[in-house]
Amino acid sequence: MRIFFATDIHGSETCFRKFLNAAQAYQADVLIMGGDITGKMIVPLVAGAGGTYSFEWLGTPYTTTEEDLPGYEQQMRRAGCYPYRTTPEEAAALRENREELQQLFHHILKTSLQEWLILAEERLKGSGSECYITPGNDDDLAIDEVFDSVAAVCNPENRLVHIKGEIEMISTGYTNPTPWNSPRELSEEALKARIESMAAQLQYPERSVFNFHCPPYNVGLDTAPRLDRTLKPVAGIGGVQMIPVGSTAVLAAIKRYRPMLGLHGHIHESRGVVKIGRTRCVNPGSEYTEGILRGCLILLDKKGVKDYLLTSG
Repeated sequence: MRIFFATDIHGSETCFRKFLNAAQAYQADVLIMGGDITGKMIVPLVAGAGGTYSFEWLGTPYTTTEEDLPGYEQQMRRAGCYPYRTTPEEAAALRENREELQQLFHHILKTSLQEWLILAEERLKGSGSECYITPGNDDDLAIDEVFDSVAAVCNPENRLVHIKGEIEMISTGYTNPTPWNSPRELSEEALKARIESMAAQLQYPERSVFNFHCPPYNVGLDTAPRLDRTLKPVAGIGGVQMIPVGSTAVLAAIKRYRPMLGLHGHIHESRGVVKIGRTRCVNPGSEYTEGILRGCLILLDKKGVKDYLLTSG
């Protein structure tokens, strides 16, 4: 069985399309997206005189024509942002009304995700490939209902599923607390309870897959910059200080149940593959802002993980 795993695309339409194409490119039986699938920011494109639009992109102000605007919109969607054409009046009103802005953001998140899922259904129809997508800690809870509208993609959050009817997999996009107070965070105790409630349902833990967005603590897949009180990286003589930020609950679950495979993400700069006892744990990393999809192709046989290949493209 071939599994293609990627994670942390944060709204990049280019990366999502590459993820779907991986089914054919790598002859993958299963596609798994491990969390943080939606973007974080709306970019207002404000209509002006003479058919022009003004906006700020990557810290630089622009004014362009309607004819040239689609090119900029494509760049924004590739980088994981949501371009939104608006009027000066609506833009001013949204700046003043945080609730309306939040409602608009939820609408855009859900509409965009639904378009992606419909595309997945079209691309994967008749391929025989299964597709699993789990929201991550940065994904708003409002998107969960969208998955119910498309049968071809399964959201396995907090569930036991059987990949291709054979291999048990349990999943969660929730993480231990972060400095950003993101939508899906739990204390280590609560995260442990969430994992244990799923793991208790496993019939063959040693043949299972743990699809947990948060990597296990201090194993080399969770190394991130130390931040000060203003959320800026702390630098010393040797450069930016790096610390482990993964979950002790995830680590404990892997050591206890010894699954054959752990699929993780969350920490973009900690790309790698490690072994914890008999468990092969993967974090493919993320470079979504450049439209680059980082992933891992994993070959399973009856004994466990036979081989793997980190991919980038």
